[in-house]
Amino acid sequence: MVRPGTQPVLGRPRQGDRRGPDSRATGAAPIRGRSRVVTTGRIFYDGTLTQPRLDHPECVAVHPHDGSVWCGGEAGQIFRITPDGDRLNVVASTGGFVLGICFDPTAQHLYACDLAHRALFQMEIETGRLRRFAKGIPERPFLIPNYPAVDPAGRVYVSDSNAPGKPGPGVYRFTPDGAGDLWYDGPLDFANGLALAPDGSDLYVVESFLPGISRIPIRHDGSAGEKQPVVELPDTVPDGLAFGPDSHLYIGLYEPSKVLRMNSRRQVETVLDDRTAHLLAHPTNLAFRDDQLFTSNLGRWHITLIEAL
Repeated sequence: MVRPGTQPVLGRPRQGDRRGPDSRATGAAPIRGRSRVVTTGRIFYDGTLTQPRLDHPECVAVHPHDGSVWCGGEAGQIFRITPDGDRLNVVASTGGFVLGICFDPTAQHLYACDLAHRALFQMEIETGRLRRFAKGIPERPFLIPNYPAVDPAGRVYVSDSNAPGKPGPGVYRFTPDGAGDLWYDGPLDFANGLALAPDGSDLYVVESFLPGISRIPIRHDGSAGEKQPVVELPDTVPDGLAFGPDSHLYIGLYEPSKVLRMNSRRQVETVLDDRTAHLLAHPTNLAFRDDQLFTSNLGRWHITLIEAL
């Protein structure tokens, strides 16, 4: 087995403005070539042979207060990695298959989507107590609850992927007490990762089999607007999203193993790629700690850290 190490991706960064993607644009921007960013990547935590083993993490999140790195496993584990990347602990388990995770604004709770249970779980950070928070709504239970995103008011948005090749609804939204509805009921082509715009104006959604990124405006009354295409990503399978401290949108590609960055003009550049799929091995989700970018790797047993963005 090849043990991955630091792998630089050479190129010169493009000088763009530091706003988020232009929410006024209505047409998807097809990619016509990608520039590269000078950056480096390394393994932050290698759980290939550890006990407990880091079990093909599909998701990653950073605790906003202590900087610890959290991720989920294919047997329902919720892992915590110390901020220095030295130790891994299992803090809870759903007994299922954990997909996307995120913290609420207070960092008192962690939300986790579970494929096997078709449910959204809520974990109390202080006690580790885990409870089933939502299973969709009575008239439309979750099919594949994939990724949660929480707004500053504590409302939880959850993407539902439906089935591959069968676009359908949508995005659910739940209040902190668990009441919810199908917030966006339009068709999405395998809804996956979510990211709230820094100004709260839009919810960005990965459509993995489009393939590309769309945005759903959040109206003043909180309801969903009409979906707008943002960027097309032909010959890829996008999965995760995260806005960086530069307000650019970072995109994790399940295939090929690559991380992209899109600026406010919807210009897309490569942050890091790995044709060997060892340093980046199907990076499904992304999370920032200041200017450090962490990726999960569904294809292997480690968390990747990308620096010098």
